[in-house]
Amino acid sequence: MTRRVAAADPVPAGERGATRIADRVVAKIASQAAREALRGAAEAHRVPPGRGPHATVSLRRAAEAAERGGPAGEARVRVAVELGYPCDIGAQCHAVRRVVTERVLALAGMDVPEVSVFVERLHSVHSQAGEQGRVT
Repeated sequence: MTRRVAAADPVPAGERGATRIADRVVAKIASQAAREALRGAAEAHRVPPGRGPHATVSLRRAAEAAERGGPAGEARVRVAVELGYPCDIGAQCHAVRRVVTERVLALAGMDVPEVSVFVERLHSVHSQAGEQGRVT
């Protein structure tokens, strides 16, 4: 037999509990979002396998964010990527910022006021052909 709670007896917010999302979960969401944003570019320019984006995250919890009017908290994200070269680096970084922001808000319910994208390495199509020396 299940106990039914009457609609007139709502549980106060402080007694309902809270959902706490770990930093590593938000970092995993951000990494996957960056991977999806770069999927077409990686296929076109052959970024080696296993060289996908990785993210680190700094979170401001819901209690702190509630004072500022945020939904469930804020996540400041740092994403490191490797890109095929030549490519439009600015457009790729913009796509990563946009998709990471949208995905973290949709899946974790957190605002993302800052996404820093760092390009760690460029992979030239010339260097993958086995040529040695300077690529111009």
